[in-house]
Amino acid sequence: MFKNNFKIAIRNLMKNKAFSLINISGLAIGMAAAMLIFLWIQNQVSYDRFYKKTDRIYTLNNRDAFNGQLQAWNTTPKILAPTIKSEYPEVEDAVRISGCRFLFTVGDKHLNEQGDFTDSAFFNVFSFPLVEGNDFTALKNINSIVLTEDFARALFGTERAVGKILKIDSADYFTVTAVMKNLPKNTAFKFSYLLPWSYLKKIGADDSYWGNNSVQTFVLLKPGVSLASFNRKIKNVTIDHSKGSGDQQTTQVFAYPLKYQWLYSNSENGRYVDGRIKTVRMFGIIAIFILLIACINFMNLSTARSERRAKEVGIKKVVGAQKKSLVAQFIGESILLSFLAFLIALFIVSEALPPFNNLVAKQLHLPFNNIYFWILSLGFVLFTGVLAGSYPAFYLSSFKPVKVLKGTLKTANALVTPRKILVVLQFTFAIALIICTIIVGQQIKYAQERDSGYVKDKLLYTSLDGDIRKNYLLIKNDLINTGAAVAVTKSMSPITNRNSDGWGWKWSGSTTDDDKTDFIRMSSDADFVKTLGVKLIAGRDIDIYKYPTDSTAMLLNETAVQVMRLKNPVGTEVQADGRTWHVVGVLKDFIYASPFQKIQQLAVMGPAAWFNTMHFKLNPANSTQKDLELASEIFKKYNSEYPFDYKFVDDSYAAKFKEEKQIGTLAALFAGLTIFISCLGLFGLATYMAENRIKEIGVRKVLGASVLSITTLLSKEFLKLVIVSLLIASPVAWCVMHEWLLSYSFHVDIKWWVFAGAGLLSIIIAIATVSYQSVKAALANPVKSLRTE
Repeated sequence: MFKNNFKIAIRNLMKNKAFSLINISGLAIGMAAAMLIFLWIQNQVSYDRFYKKTDRIYTLNNRDAFNGQLQAWNTTPKILAPTIKSEYPEVEDAVRISGCRFLFTVGDKHLNEQGDFTDSAFFNVFSFPLVEGNDFTALKNINSIVLTEDFARALFGTERAVGKILKIDSADYFTVTAVMKNLPKNTAFKFSYLLPWSYLKKIGADDSYWGNNSVQTFVLLKPGVSLASFNRKIKNVTIDHSKGSGDQQTTQVFAYPLKYQWLYSNSENGRYVDGRIKTVRMFGIIAIFILLIACINFMNLSTARSERRAKEVGIKKVVGAQKKSLVAQFIGESILLSFLAFLIALFIVSEALPPFNNLVAKQLHLPFNNIYFWILSLGFVLFTGVLAGSYPAFYLSSFKPVKVLKGTLKTANALVTPRKILVVLQFTFAIALIICTIIVGQQIKYAQERDSGYVKDKLLYTSLDGDIRKNYLLIKNDLINTGAAVAVTKSMSPITNRNSDGWGWKWSGSTTDDDKTDFIRMSSDADFVKTLGVKLIAGRDIDIYKYPTDSTAMLLNETAVQVMRLKNPVGTEVQADGRTWHVVGVLKDFIYASPFQKIQQLAVMGPAAWFNTMHFKLNPANSTQKDLELASEIFKKYNSEYPFDYKFVDDSYAAKFKEEKQIGTLAALFAGLTIFISCLGLFGLATYMAENRIKEIGVRKVLGASVLSITTLLSKEFLKLVIVSLLIASPVAWCVMHEWLLSYSFHVDIKWWVFAGAGLLSIIIAIATVSYQSVKAALANPVKSLRTE
């Protein structure tokens, strides 16, 4: 029986090569698109879930009320980890992570790389595999260092790294105690080496201040510990330990599963409610609908040929074939097509993965050596085959032999048919995707065109690494004197980043309600306005070289002035960070964080704060290349062991749109694929209608109907379907995009023309698709069509 059905399926495939090619290619493209999306989703949902003790690893987070809203964030005091470990028996281990950047010297090699300070229990909590060394002792010694494979290779080539000595920042020597495998792409950790926390203490960067939330803290709870119970116990740990310190904290602490941190990072009312999970869900729905549309396309093409196979079904029923055997035959044919489509889809995915990886900035791959991949693939093929073949199978097997053999099987002119419903469903999703793609593109463009409030052109920044801090004034003077730059300033962070904030500030007229007003902090020595191109709307810039008292000077942005309710801000004294600051100027608001969100209150503080970054404005009179060559020589002169490592501010600003651009590009890509597959479905329906109305067309031609009138007659059916799809898709797309835009403080308004444009585009595509079959039917010889039985 199976062998018979298989032979019939192969015979049908070979007999209708064009039909089979279209059917298989439609399924293959849909399956390939769905597979690419599912590979990306699998990468996203696997972030930091691969550790042996994942279910017991938690991040410690803070929760407090700021600016009238309860907020949660994942940086904590350095003292929290050892306190939690020593005072709560539920904790097996606790580790801290604090980023660092050092220059490594091995022979004549000088590499400036990013790493992390961490506690010695790091490898007990996180099961990153080691290539060399012992994970228990790797970070025990103060002069121990653990390298990743790539960094070890960069330093020592093919030589064995463990036991090698290297120098950091021309100061201390470290012994390589372990080499770990390169970090997988599905982890939020980004480091090339690990240094022991004891070294951070040695260089004086550790502190016990409960108000300094500057590190990430992770805890490994013992088996069986209830998270709810543990959270109740640790809730007031910061509050209790800061009592009597003169700086009482009100921040609560709670543990949150590490496995959810990547997907759920948006805080709402002090809880993590969503984040990347929204994008994952959205593309999961897109993948399911693309696969569904590919299956609908298969159904339409299969049922479009129903008249040709009706007699086959009728004869089989006459000779005794049961309905279930016919269903099994057609489902079997569908599964065979699905299997062939899957093989083609695998090839498409293999070829498409490199550019797709570039698009999503991942290293996705097909796990051919994983048994679960093949089990899932088999299930995928069977599911697709059954889904795509179910309707044609039950539809064809339900034909009545008498009607079939008498030639009275006619359904093409029905007002509502399953095929028309399926086409409407296809185009509804396709049009909705087009609308969403247009709105996402508008939102990105809107944010890109939003005035940043400063001049990004030819503006660079670099970290104060090595001897730059010591030789800052010499470097600044040489940059200006050689004509490489026209202005230089230093700050605690790049202008594109929000690296520090503070609260509990006091000023004349402030109330206790203002204690929880959160101020973003930057710093400057001089020429902040001139270098960055921000606008000064009152007072003057900070300049410690001209005004020595400016060491405690402060600039406020417009939002800060409004929040502080200051009528005459210049001259105002602000008590902050244990000092009295005097406001010397007011800056027009500028974007320092997300261009999609509203600007918060910001204070630029004098040198009594701290500096980590140097900004410099290249000379516009020279070419950028010449300016960089001059600057490179100056930095090499005063900081010879370090490479001249810089970033353009406009590049850093553009990177803020990366995630939204990826979403927009992916949406556009899959909208295009959806339209293409949907058009194959329309082609199938057009073929079906043309075949079933061939005699009607012949009669109309004999009676004098023109090619244009017949083409219009056939095409208007599809126009109606597309219009119905547009009417359904528009409110659905509006609801989805309205919800998405609400996550941005600054966003576009949804315009009516977006829906009209998407509808017009869909109509044009649909008419272009069916016109071939319509014109072909209209041009057919009526004599031949009327003689056809």
